[in-house]
Amino acid sequence: MRGSVDGLGSSTPIGTMLPAVFADDDLAQRFVAGLDDVLAPVLNVLDCLDAYFDPALTPVDFAQWLSTWVGAETDGTEPEARLRAAVAAAARLHRVRGTRRGLSEAVRLAFGTEPEISESGGATWNARPLGPVPGTPRPHLHVTLRLPDPTPADTHRLDSLVAAARPAHMPYTVTVTAAERTPER
Repeated sequence: MRGSVDGLGSSTPIGTMLPAVFADDDLAQRFVAGLDDVLAPVLNVLDCLDAYFDPALTPVDFAQWLSTWVGAETDGTEPEARLRAAVAAAARLHRVRGTRRGLSEAVRLAFGTEPEISESGGATWNARPLGPVPGTPRPHLHVTLRLPDPTPADTHRLDSLVAAARPAHMPYTVTVTAAERTPER
C-alpha cells in the first residue's frame, strides 16, 4: 500500500515556488513543508510511473494488484518470482487461451512444473472425401501434475486453473500426484 514515507523529501518543494514575499515567512514555509511531506510519495510514484507497470520492477504489493488487472492466473500464495512471471506472461497467455499450449503454460507458471495433458481432439487432412475423423467422439481433457509434495490445496488450485483456461465446451478431470524421487549420487 502506498503511503507517507518518513524522511522522503519532495522532488519539487513547494516552498521554493512561493512568491518572494513568502520566502522568509516561517509560517508559510512550515505550512508548505507539511504539504511536501504529504505530496512527496505521490510525486515519487509519478516520477517512477513506468516502473510500476513493469512486472520486474514494480513493488510486490503492486504486482499482486497488477495481476488482477491483467487477468493473470494467480492466487496470492505463489513466490515473488512466479508472481512476476505470471504478470509478465498474462497478455501472451490470453492470446493462446483455450489451447493446449496456453493451458500448459498457465499450469507451468502457477506451479513451476510442466503438466501432462491428454485430450480427445485431433486434426488431420486427407485427399479423399469421407476419410476417418480424428480423435474420439466424446470430448474430454485430462491434466496430470506431478509435484514433490502435493497437497489437497494443489488439486483445488489446479482444478480452478484448468476450469478457467480450458476450452469452454470441454469436460475435464485433473490429477495431482507425487513426483518420483530419484536417488542422489
